[in-house]
Amino acid sequence: MTPQEGPPADAPVDVLADKAVGCVAGAAVGDALGGATEGWTPEQIQERYGGRVRGIVPPFNEDWRNARPIAPYHKGDGHVTDDTLMTHALIRVYERVGGHLDAYAAAEHLVPEMMGEKRWIPELEAEALPLHRVFLAEKWLVLRLHYGHADPREAGVGNIVNCGAAMYMAPVGVVNAGDPDGAYAEAIDLAGAHQSSYGREAAGVLAAAVAEAMRPGATPDSVVATCLRLARDGTRAAIDAVCSVARGLGHWDGSFEALRAAVRPYDTVADTYRDQGLGARRPSRLHSIEELPLALAFLVMAEGDYRETVLGGVNYGRDADSIASMGGAVAGALGGRAAVPADWLEQVATASRTDLVGPGLTLASVARRVHRADAERRRAHDAAFDALLAPRGEGDAR
Repeated sequence: MTPQEGPPADAPVDVLADKAVGCVAGAAVGDALGGATEGWTPEQIQERYGGRVRGIVPPFNEDWRNARPIAPYHKGDGHVTDDTLMTHALIRVYERVGGHLDAYAAAEHLVPEMMGEKRWIPELEAEALPLHRVFLAEKWLVLRLHYGHADPREAGVGNIVNCGAAMYMAPVGVVNAGDPDGAYAEAIDLAGAHQSSYGREAAGVLAAAVAEAMRPGATPDSVVATCLRLARDGTRAAIDAVCSVARGLGHWDGSFEALRAAVRPYDTVADTYRDQGLGARRPSRLHSIEELPLALAFLVMAEGDYRETVLGGVNYGRDADSIASMGGAVAGALGGRAAVPADWLEQVATASRTDLVGPGLTLASVARRVHRADAERRRAHDAAFDALLAPRGEGDAR
């Protein structure tokens, strides 16, 4: 079985499966490409790689084991990061549950996925518990739900507010394909176990973006319009501001200063990305994570093209892996598996020793099962409501 196991690109599959694979594989490939440039500025990235990054590149620091002792991860070289580890964990939860998820599912199923079984961790080049790789904001899930026994619906309160929940919410959009309102509501509930404030809001909006992108006939403009319709507070304002600027720009190369200026009023993280000010990542109705608005901006500038959407995020730097992963998820859902460059997909799957196609097929199967159950529930509700509208008979004790 090859690392990208599943049917070949030309195998007959329905549109749902094709788009699901495009979304999940597209997110992983974007994640892997962006991992190498995460945390750096566009200028530093260009200097390190002798120009703009156009594909898979080696780590930013050649001596990556010692360059950042606090995080000795092998980023680059096609290795997926914790964004993909958490996305695949959530897909396995969906497969196990076979239905919609909520905050309690995070406690009962996602936490055991993180701490119950060793898996290959590309950045560690070893088998380890996913818990040992994820960032502190994701370790919060285990701390609060497993050790703290917090109410799952409130467990996200107190965590730093970041993109940690949004970065793995694309599967919620696939399961609710074509129903962005349903995706938003489900992701908001699920993400309550992990995040609060604008971090939780971003999770809901990202899921809605994917659900809209899964709809046949969807476009980058319809995705952004869906996000603006559903998003609240600073998240909506940031998406509107950044995407409005993006529409006046022709290409991501040369856009970074303008995009950063547009998102700066809503982002609590300093221009010097690794510096944490007093107000960084604190709850607020006025602010937004940076990653989602930027991902949508690159999608708009690229007119939905997968390659250019992802490369915009990769070369922007800062939280490049999450920006490119979110953009890749939406662009992959719009264009299907064929939108994801085959050479990138093969290289990332091989380098990461990870199946990037099978999880999308699994998720499509779950989506079919969930839709059937939803349809049955709607029919039962319609029948009950029709009965409620019937004239009440004389002497009827109903």
